Amino acid sequence: MTDNSALIAAFWDASAGSFDEEADHGLRQPHVRAAWAERVRSWLPSSPADVLDLGCGTGSLSLLLAEQGHRPIGVDLAPQMVEQARRKLTGAGFDAAMLVGDASSPPAAAGTSFDVILSRHLLWTLPAPEKALRRWVDLLRPGGRLVLIEGRWATAEPSEDHSYPGETAGLPWMGGVEAERLVRALRPMVRTSRVEPLLDPALWGRSIQDERYAVVAFA
Repeated sequence: MTDNSALIAAFWDASAGSFDEEADHGLRQPHVRAAWAERVRSWLPSSPADVLDLGCGTGSLSLLLAEQGHRPIGVDLAPQMVEQARRKLTGAGFDAAMLVGDASSPPAAAGTSFDVILSRHLLWTLPAPEKALRRWVDLLRPGGRLVLIEGRWATAEPSEDHSYPGETAGLPWMGGVEAERLVRALRPMVRTSRVEPLLDPALWGRSIQDERYAVVAFA
């Protein structure tokens, strides 16, 4: 782990204890959980799939995947996030691997071939997001899919009250990425893709004014 990645892991570890208090993180409210469950079901194959959940955080989406019969493996850089994810999955009776590792280049222990790779609000944290996308596509089986839940929710300029580690070194998609830009980056890597707006307040536990969407792309 580089010095910068250690700082980033520590940043997210510090948030692990309160992370699930956000409605769309913990999915504790029944209507929010139901909204995400419906969307996840629509994005994934109907038959059980091997799913790599990158930037899995506390494992809320991994748990939904397991409940729907899929086989999730989670990867997150922050050990405390991963520990929470393990507890969440095992507490619900699921034996799913939750691993500490760099989502940009997932650890070999996660596996080398998947039906689906899923990430939510991860790309903005990466120093080389397009390189990460190429790596993820390489991990997909023929006909596999990327499910990228993203948005553009802030300016790309660093702010005085935001001190994400590595921000001053420049993150290309700091503040999120527009759907058009993400689709353009994916175009040389995938056969086809579609964009689905995610504007339903039930998904976020509140009304939103910024851009939220999912890109589903097929290898």
